[in-house]
Amino acid sequence: MRDAQRIALLVLPEFSHLGLSFVVEIMALANWLAQRPLYEWRIMSVDGKPVRATNGMHVPTEPVGQVDSRFSAVFVIASFDPKAHAKNRLLRTWLQRESRAGAQIIGVETGTELLAAAGLLDGHRAAVHWDNLEGFKEVYPKIRPAAELYTLDTRVATCAGAVAIVDLMLAWVGRSHGGALTQELAQHLLHPAARASTHPQLARSDPKPAAGGERIAAAIRIMRDNVSSPIPSQSLAARVGLSRRQFERQFKEQTGVSPHRYYVRIRVATAHRLLQQTDLSVSQIAVASGFECLEHFSRIYKSRFGCAPSRDRRQSWEAPVMRQTQTPCDGGAASF
Repeated sequence: MRDAQRIALLVLPEFSHLGLSFVVEIMALANWLAQRPLYEWRIMSVDGKPVRATNGMHVPTEPVGQVDSRFSAVFVIASFDPKAHAKNRLLRTWLQRESRAGAQIIGVETGTELLAAAGLLDGHRAAVHWDNLEGFKEVYPKIRPAAELYTLDTRVATCAGAVAIVDLMLAWVGRSHGGALTQELAQHLLHPAARASTHPQLARSDPKPAAGGERIAAAIRIMRDNVSSPIPSQSLAARVGLSRRQFERQFKEQTGVSPHRYYVRIRVATAHRLLQQTDLSVSQIAVASGFECLEHFSRIYKSRFGCAPSRDRRQSWEAPVMRQTQTPCDGGAASF
C-alpha cells in the first residue's frame, strides 16, 4: 500500500478561506472514499502564527523554516496584497528548495504570483484571474498568462481561484488515483462535470449583444483592444459601419452612456489594475491607459475612487474597488 502523499498548504495573509477549504475538503473526501489516507497535510506560514483570511477567520499554522519534511506538493494559497508576498525572499527561497527536492508547486489565485517571483513559472503557461491578468503580464513577461481555469503540469500548477479550485483538485486527484475516484468525488460534491483546464473565465467575456447590437459589441471590443491609444468616436463609428450620429445614438440606447464615457471607464479600470498590481509609476500608468495629461488622469481617477492614483498602490481588502456595472448590450446602464 502506498504511503499517503505529504502536502504543504502555505497560506498568506488575507488569503481566501474558501480556497483553503476547497483544497482541504477534497483531499479529506478522497481519503474517506478510499478508506485510507491518500493525503496528509500541514498548514504553514512564514512565522507559524495564526494567519487571517479575508473573511476575518484565523487559521493556525506551522512555520516553513522549522518544518523538516519532504512534500509531494506545495499549495500556495493567497488572495490580496500579492506584490508584498512576492517580495518575501524567505518564501521564494523555500519554494525553490521544495521544487528542487521534487515537490510539485501549485499556485492558487494570487499564490501564482509567488511562484512567478520565485522563477518557477518562467516559460510556462499560467492561469491567472481575469482581474489580475493585465498586471501579471506587465510584471512577469517570461510567463504566458491566460484567463483559463487552471494549468496542471507534473512540476508546477496554477489556478485562477474561486470555484475553479474544485476543477483543479478533481483533475489533480485524478492524476494520482484515477478517473473513477475523480468521478466519485464530483458526484459527492454535486459537481455535474469537471470543467476542462482551458475553459474560459466567463467574468470578462462580453455578453451576447441584444438584437441588432452586434456593431456596438464590436465597437466595445475595439475599445478594449486600444486602451493606450484611444480611438475617436468618429473613427469607431466608421469601423463598425455607422455614421457618428447613428453610432452615438445606438451606443447610448444599448449601454446607457455615451461612447466617450464608456471608453473612459475601460481606461480607468485598466489604470486601477496597473496601479494596484504593478510598480509602474503613476505617469507610466497614465500613458498606458490613454491619458496624455497626468493632471487630467488624476482628476478623473479621484472622481471615481475618492483618492489620488498615488494613494492606490496596494491590492488590499481595504483598497478602492472597481465594481462591475451592468453589462453592455443588454439594455442595462453602465455608469462610470
